[in-house]
Amino acid sequence: MTLPGDLLHQLQSASPPEAWTAVFQHAWDICAVPFGIAKPKSEIVRRDREISDLDHFLATAGWDLWAEYESCIPRTSKELAAWWQGRGSGRAVLILDALSLREVPWLLAGAEDRGFNIHDSRTTGAELPADTTPFAKAMGFAQRSSLGANRAGSSHHLPGATTECSNLPWEDCAGMVGSQSDWVFWHEWPDKDVHDFADAGEGLRPLIAKAADYLRGDAFWSLVSRLAEGRRLIITSDHGYAASELFTDAGNDHSDHLKKTFKSGRWTASDAERAPWVPPIDLRLDTDHGSHLFVNGRRKWKSAGGYPTLTHGGLSILEVAVPFIELSKKGGA
Repeated sequence: MTLPGDLLHQLQSASPPEAWTAVFQHAWDICAVPFGIAKPKSEIVRRDREISDLDHFLATAGWDLWAEYESCIPRTSKELAAWWQGRGSGRAVLILDALSLREVPWLLAGAEDRGFNIHDSRTTGAELPADTTPFAKAMGFAQRSSLGANRAGSSHHLPGATTECSNLPWEDCAGMVGSQSDWVFWHEWPDKDVHDFADAGEGLRPLIAKAADYLRGDAFWSLVSRLAEGRRLIITSDHGYAASELFTDAGNDHSDHLKKTFKSGRWTASDAERAPWVPPIDLRLDTDHGSHLFVNGRRKWKSAGGYPTLTHGGLSILEVAVPFIELSKKGGA
């Protein structure tokens, strides 16, 4: 499988903002299609592998585009702040930690089946590194947990919001949402499962099964319904995740460098220069969150305990691209 010819030509000739727009749109077009009669497990794996062509381009011929990422893509943190500022009261945000584009079909189908208006559905971008704390800080929160029990303070970028952070069952979370006009609720799923299923023999397939159970179930939608009661609701995420079990093993020389530099991770804070290989196997980027080295593309290597089958923080599309879906109840906000 290769990139469509017109997309490849566009990526090779377009300006960085145009190229990143095309990258995100192509990823959305692959992932957001309804599953139809296809089995979600096999279909999501197929889509993941189709996006690997995009990752291969960005890791080889287009690797210099990563230096333009922060200035070109619509970052989730900035999009949320602008949306919040542009609306009056009656606002809600549900952050599902590590939600990726893979789960979009269930969200869109569930919203439609339950009678929600879908006002907007698109892709926005994570912070670099694509991790929880950089996103929290970009939103003006000290960290994820600071949202718990409305302890987020008043200096963040969603002023006036009642905040909560939890990993409790969906029905319990729905019961935590009061009548306040503006809400931000950060739930720790699916990030918890991403880490729980990262061991060898686990990985993407059990995570898909859990996601299907949750996102098609009434319990999850009870939280969505409660947040959307009299409010316009955004469902989004801080970052996505990589199904690194599907990645290619690095060669011996590459593997030694990657293991030494990143251990079993995908990024590290560092002022060091990238390794000398061209195309590069890692990239140093000076981001809004400091200088970091990142694994470039879909690479894994042997490490103590085995390289995680699910991870995040590196430079691949499904790690940095997340859903941004705006909903309301019929006849509501």
